[in-house]
Amino acid sequence: MNFNYTGLEMDLGIKGKTAIVAGGSAGMGKATALALAEAGVNLVISARRAQRLFTAADEIRARFKVSVTPVVADHATQKGRDKLFECCDTPDILVITISPPSLVWNYNDITEQDWITSVESGLIGPVELMKRFSQSMVDKKWGRIVNIATVAAKYPLDMRLMSGPARSALANYTSVVSRDLAKHNVVMNNVLPGMYATEGMLELAKPHEAMIEARYGKEAVENLTPELVHKMTLDLFDIPTQTLGEPNDLAQFVALLCSEAAKFTVGQNIVLDGGMARGLF
Repeated sequence: MNFNYTGLEMDLGIKGKTAIVAGGSAGMGKATALALAEAGVNLVISARRAQRLFTAADEIRARFKVSVTPVVADHATQKGRDKLFECCDTPDILVITISPPSLVWNYNDITEQDWITSVESGLIGPVELMKRFSQSMVDKKWGRIVNIATVAAKYPLDMRLMSGPARSALANYTSVVSRDLAKHNVVMNNVLPGMYATEGMLELAKPHEAMIEARYGKEAVENLTPELVHKMTLDLFDIPTQTLGEPNDLAQFVALLCSEAAKFTVGQNIVLDGGMARGLF
């Protein structure tokens, strides 16, 4: 056993390992990259937006003195996955997250192309990344894979209809594959976050000006702030904590799933939503 407690801190036993964080420039992905870097993990982080990605890489590198390689790539595409593989073909850890798709107000508004895009980013992209990178983990007899998905994969939500179905399929896939990988000490799990306060929330809200104006008035549309989006989210979703999640809280949990401590946690879909979803299991 290669992890231990030192005072109030836990050594995750992954210092010096290499992790790919696909979607690591902002939000939960960046928070996870920071948590892994704090544990001494060297990083390859990818994202589509170059400037934000390079800024994140510089910040992580400066704070934790680990190697951070930014890769401008969209892992929903084969070209993007190829770029990641060319940069790092034998990672020890793989964490995958995606930008959330648009909110849905009427399921009849969803187009065929919307579904194709959702499946490419939320299912095919992660599946293909796991296929590519898990083999080297099997060869080394050590690996950790975590998908940052959505609570809507387990508890369907009207407004998250573009996100939930593809991620439900991903949960089904990982449940099967994780059992085969486990005998090689390659551990695969999913976390299912609810509503979190991330940079992307404001961007996610902007296309819905008509709804915002109808509920909160024209001034709200003209002065859309993160604080207002936070309030709107709490109005829309019944969250027992009466607050949104913080990316760093989720990131610490993901880092634990990437550690030696997770070796007996296989194929799980762990809900992190402040108690929003009602269910026993």
